[in-house]
Parts: sequence; structure tokens; C-alpha cells
Amino acid sequence: MSDFRLKVFCCVARNLSYTKAAQELFISQPAITKHVKELESQYQTRLFERLGNKIELTASGRLLLEHGEAILEAYNKLEFEMSLLRNEYSGELRLGASTTIAQYVLPPLLAKFIEKFPHVTVSMFSGNSREVEQALQEHRIDLALLEGVLRLPSLKYRHFLDDELVVVMRSKSKLELPDEISLEEFQRMPLVLREVGSGTLDVIETSLAKHNIRLSSLKVLLYLGGTESIKGFLEETDCLGIVSIRSISNELATGKLRVIDVPELVMNREFCFARLQGQDGGLPTIFVNFATHEKKLL
Repeated sequence: MSDFRLKVFCCVARNLSYTKAAQELFISQPAITKHVKELESQYQTRLFERLGNKIELTASGRLLLEHGEAILEAYNKLEFEMSLLRNEYSGELRLGASTTIAQYVLPPLLAKFIEKFPHVTVSMFSGNSREVEQALQEHRIDLALLEGVLRLPSLKYRHFLDDELVVVMRSKSKLELPDEISLEEFQRMPLVLREVGSGTLDVIETSLAKHNIRLSSLKVLLYLGGTESIKGFLEETDCLGIVSIRSISNELATGKLRVIDVPELVMNREFCFARLQGQDGGLPTIFVNFATHEKKLL
């Protein structure tokens, strides 16, 4: 029902790229250009200025983006509420999830959700916590699932699951550490950690700060952009890593990795839902309620 040209324009405006918009909407770049030109003709104004290889919104473009996003959001809410009159849920749900949640928590929930709500189209953006929060603030997703301890005032958060970070190493490591080591011993060990911007690293830094320990004082060999990368690195290297306990169930069962307890280093955290302040209802709320009810599966 909504004007597809408006959806195209908002996509280009958020990405500031015709190419990225074409990839996101699965249409050709000439088609993207055509829709934008039609809007410029309709409103008799330029919406973008080209600066070399980049584009920027004009004042008219910024005004249209502000109203366009509100209109598209209203259309989505209308479609959802009309579907309720038929006792069925339909529409588009755009999820965003930090890497750990996307890999180890969401898959079984999504399988159950699309089985129960076959008329809902679900898409998911995955990145570290900062990237997902940015996508939410830029209206590229409707609902975020995040890890970590930081909170932004523009977002409202709701607890979902508890999680624990643990210190791990490969079982056949030449380090030959006991099952429990002191915090002082831990500080002397080589480490591989998640990248800056990840919720995992936020929790590690917060836990270390309670003991007046800075991340910069640790022997970090490198930072990697995902838990799977860390696990793969650990299986080939004599060092320690810190990952979610939820991410290593298979490796613990097969004996590839083992947990090293550091009693003084407690790294508990929560996984939570996040939405923009002032937004309620719709498919995001349906998914939150569904996931909360089904989390016993996890």
C-alpha cells in the first residue's frame, strides 16, 4: 500500500549510496535512480547532491527523510493492525542482533517464530553491539537484541536472558594450566579477545575495572571480530580466550576446549531487547513476547 518510491528514497538516504540501496532492496541501480528522479520531479527539488564519488542529502532530502520514515513506519503499523482484525499476523519484521546472539541464541527461536507466524517476513542484521545500536537509531531495523553493559539514553531496554563469559583454552595446550588460576596468573597469560565495540569486550573491561586492571595491561595477542574466529584461533594456539559459555557447548562436549576458572574475575551479563524510545506495539512486541515465552528452549 505504501509508495515504494518513498521506501527506495529512504534506503538511499540512510546508506548515502545507490549501490547499497540496490543491494538491500534487491532491485537494479537504474531502477533506484528512476524512483529517486520521480520523487524529485514530483516535489520539483533535488534530494541529493553529488560530491565526487559520494552523495549527500540536500535540505529537501533531509525533510523528506524525516517525514518519509514516519510515513513508512505508520504504514507498517497499519498493515500489522489490519492483520489483527483477521486474527493473523503479517508484515515485515527487521531484527538486529549482536554476533553472539545471532549465532547461538536466535536460530532456534526464529525457526519456531516463522513456523507460528508464516505470513511475517523476517530479516536479520548482525554485527557487534555498537553496529546494531546504530542500525536501530538509523531506523534500519525495528528491534535489536544486544549483549553488554552499556546503555544509550535514546533506547529502551528489556531483559531477555542471562549469560556468562568464561576463560577458555584448548585442551592440548602446552601451557598446561590447572582448572583454576589466580587473577594475577591470568594477567600474565597471552589472550585473544573480541573487537572494540563488541558487548563482550565491554563486559570484560567492566569486570577488570573492578580490580583496577586496564585492558591495556593484559597480554592481548590480537582482537578478532567474532566468537567463531576466536574458537578457531584457540584450537591452533597456546593462549587463552574469553567467550560466552553458550558458544562452546560442542567444544566442551568433544574435549576440544576447556574452561579455566578465575574466581576473582566474574563476568556475568544479560542479553536484552532494545527499541527506540517512544516505540511500542507492532510485530517487534509480538516477537519480544514470543521469544520471552519460548526462551525455555535455549
